[in-house]
Order: sequence, then C-alpha cells, then structure tokens
Amino acid sequence: MPELADLRFCSGCAACFNACPVGSIEMRENSEGFLYPIVNKDSCTECKLCENVCPVLNPFQRKEPLETFAAKNRNSSIRLESSSGGIFSLIAERIIHEGGVVFGACYNDSMQVEHNFTESLAELNRFMGSKYIQGNIDHCYRQAAHFLDSGRKVLFSGTPCQIAGLNHYLHRDYADLLTIEVVCHGVPSPKVWRHYLDTLNINLNHASVNFRDKQNGWQHYNFTISDSISGSVLFTEPASQNLFMKGFLRNLYLRPSCHHCVSKAFTSGADIVLGDFWGIRNYYPEFDDDKGVSLVIALSQKGVDLFNCLSPDCIEIDYKQALAGNPSIEYSSTCHPNRARFFALLNKNKIKADCLINDCLKPAALDKLKSIILKIIRK
Repeated sequence: MPELADLRFCSGCAACFNACPVGSIEMRENSEGFLYPIVNKDSCTECKLCENVCPVLNPFQRKEPLETFAAKNRNSSIRLESSSGGIFSLIAERIIHEGGVVFGACYNDSMQVEHNFTESLAELNRFMGSKYIQGNIDHCYRQAAHFLDSGRKVLFSGTPCQIAGLNHYLHRDYADLLTIEVVCHGVPSPKVWRHYLDTLNINLNHASVNFRDKQNGWQHYNFTISDSISGSVLFTEPASQNLFMKGFLRNLYLRPSCHHCVSKAFTSGADIVLGDFWGIRNYYPEFDDDKGVSLVIALSQKGVDLFNCLSPDCIEIDYKQALAGNPSIEYSSTCHPNRARFFALLNKNKIKADCLINDCLKPAALDKLKSIILKIIRK
C-alpha cells in the first residue's frame, strides 16, 4: 500500500487524487471539515504514483525572487472590486484574450469554495477576490493538463500547496502554463464556515460573499454578504469585528498543515506570487490611495516577461520591504492554543459556532494575569 503524507502535514492539495490511474483515492472530509485522501486497498494497484506527486514527500527547491513590484490596475472600477490592486484580473484577461483558460477559486451554489475554470471574460468576476475557506480542487489538475496537451494556454491560480500539487502532478514544465500563488495566511475549515453561515439567519439563495469589501477602504475592509441578483446588502460589518474573520486571523481553525507549510517560501514552483502590499505606506505613501495595492513577485522569467507586458501602474521595490508587511509569504501561522478545544466542542454540537468562536478567542485567566504582570514589570 502507498504511504501518503502524515495527516499533520497533508495539505489536501489532491495531487494524489488526480494522479491515481484507477480511481483508488477518494478525498474525504474528516471531523474538522478538511479533505484528506483515503486509499481503497481493494482496487489500489500499488503503482506509487500518488507518492511520487506528493509535495510533502517530494518538496521542491526554493526559488529566489527575480523582480518585486507594488502594482495597481489602472482601471479603478476593477481595482475596487478586487481584494488588493486588481493585478490578477489583468493577467487573467490577457490569457483569455490569447485563447487561454483560467483556473481559480470560486463559490458553488452551496456557498462553498471550489476550483473551477473559465474561458470567458464575462465569468472572470467569479474568480476575483479573496476567499478565506479551503477550496476543493477536485479534478482541476487533470483538466489543466488536458488543455495544455491540446495546445491551450493555461493560467492556474491557487494557494502555495495547490500550485505545488499542480506542478508535481504535471511533472514537467509547459511553456503555455503560468502559475500564480496567492500569499496565504492559512486555510480555514469549510465545516466551520458552514456552521458560521447557519448562525447568520439570512437567506443565502443567490447570495454573494465579499470578504474584502472596500466600502470603507482597502485598509479597513468589510465582510459583506449581498444578494447577487438585486445587489442589496444582506449582512455587513467591519472585518475586524466579524467573528469568522477573527477566528481565521487568529488561527483558531486553520488546517493543521498550515502551521508547518512545506510549500511556502517560494517552494511551490510558481511563476508569480500575488498578494496585498501591506505596509506600503511606510515606503511609498504617495502610491497608496486606500483602494488597494498588489504585491507582485516574479519567480521565473516567464513571470517577469508576462508582467512586463501588462503595463500596470507599478513601482519596483526591494523584496525585504514586501516581506516586512506580509510575513505569510515565508512563515507559517502559529497554532492557536484553543484549537483542539474548539473542534472538540464544535463536534459535540453543544455550542453555536458564533458563541464558540467568541469563547475560544478569549484569553484564559492565566494569560490575563501574565499580561498584567508583564505590564507592571515594564513600568
């Protein structure tokens, strides 16, 4: 039987699932809501392809940044619809204009995140914006390989582990493939997301989620749910006050592998890394209008050449400036001390998700005491 990655390190990238030639691997949700590969012993042929494509068992070498930019889409409307500076949209539009296919994360009818593809400019808005839930890759690696083998250009965007999974699955470099790794803090549990939505008591039919609504600016964004048909707002509040976002940013329900990610720090094989240029005000305040600034890191000549063709509003910067405001580029998130307790209580279904998140984010009495003592010592 194949020996897949330890559950503590498995990212759920689904490379093994896509690679299995006889369909002996199923991606199954565990008690925390994360997908893990399960091997059917009866049908497995022990070809070991699943082991060979695993990014955890076969990590890539680190790439070094070739060029780093602060960048903005010159179309202000698209930039306001985007989470940061609207550079993903520029790249995706170019690929589609050249007859290519764009893969990325989008919502399905159940408000869960999945990977899918589009060949249409009209559908690109589905793939724009940050989605802070782990998405289901399903058979997207196989689909991307099919397009590439057919001579089509492919843009594939995803988290570091998803890009690593794709590159291991393909096992070769395609001239027509461009990969974009999004800077990743970690991926929250889809199960927690479902429980959280249940607490809102709103009609989610035709709903649209925006984790990074810029109605109050890029720096102080809102979490907003709207009706996708009428455009009316169903729920909105500052992200800093939103319980799901609080639990996410404080690492309460991230996937275990996110606390020691093997695909961070430019080891996914990506051509470009995209994220927010947090801290730009410290270096180039005149470039920040609070509508969003993208961080663009080119890791391959392919990435450099494509970015140079886009003509966005941009400034070349020192990579260290980017890392200072966005350590998630290289460093994994620290596990919250109440993580195990949170999932144990969630699975007992005794406490609603909103109450449970609030309770588990409260500092323990001992932590409060330590904080008071430290303040006295500092004085």
